[in-house]
Parts: sequence; C-alpha cells; structure tokens
Amino acid sequence: MAQDEREVLELLKFELKFLEDGGYGRSPRTPWRPTFVFEDSPTCPNLGDPARPHPCSECLLMNFVPDESQNEDFPCRFIRLNEAGQTIDYFYRCGTQLEMEEALAGWLRNQITRIEQQLAKSIGPLPEECDELSKVAET
Repeated sequence: MAQDEREVLELLKFELKFLEDGGYGRSPRTPWRPTFVFEDSPTCPNLGDPARPHPCSECLLMNFVPDESQNEDFPCRFIRLNEAGQTIDYFYRCGTQLEMEEALAGWLRNQITRIEQQLAKSIGPLPEECDELSKVAET
C-alpha cells in the first residue's frame, strides 16, 4: 500500500511540475489542437498513441475517478477538482483554461499534502524529510 501511495505521490508531483512549467499550453507540434489535461501528460500510459492500447485502469489516476465515471472514454476528465464537484470535463465545457489550471493546481497540491501526511503517519518521515531533520540536528 505504501509503495502504491508513493507512486501516486510522485505522479502527482510530476503533474504539478508539468502544469507549472506550462506543459498544458499549446504544443509546438500540434498548435491547431488544444492540449488535454492528463491525457497529454507524459504520465498517461497512452500518450501520443491514438489507438490507446493501454486501458485507463492501468493509470494511477484512476484512484481519483469516481466509481460512476470509471467506464467513461476518458475517466481522468471526471476527477473532482474541488468541493463544488467541478471536473476537468466541466472546465472544458463551462470554464476557461486559466480557471481549469488553477483548480487543477489546487487539487494537485491538496492531494500531495494529504498523501504526504498519510505516509508520514503510517511509515514515518519521507526520505527528503529525513535529510531535512538531519540538517537541523547538525546545527
């Protein structure tokens, strides 16, 4: 379980960095088409393959998809990003890119914090926290 949580944590941290670095801006290779959150991320098992040979069930993000949306064509679009229940799909239809990216960044930060706290309770400090603790102890 802890290993799965660590994998999810690393995926979410990568997604946040990808988002903050402008990864969901227009692609220079395909400027005529919008980029899709999660689907156009390097973390997507089907990135760049329109045949989509990997089932979405292989993706760690499925942990966040509500049960009723698990069988959607693109289930990651139905992850609830906030308490209002707004999803990526909602922002595609009713919001702006900026609104979606702000909601996504907030959701990613919240999930990262939640998982880090869970891991800290269940297995003690994360390795980077151990490094910080040892630096504090040395001073």
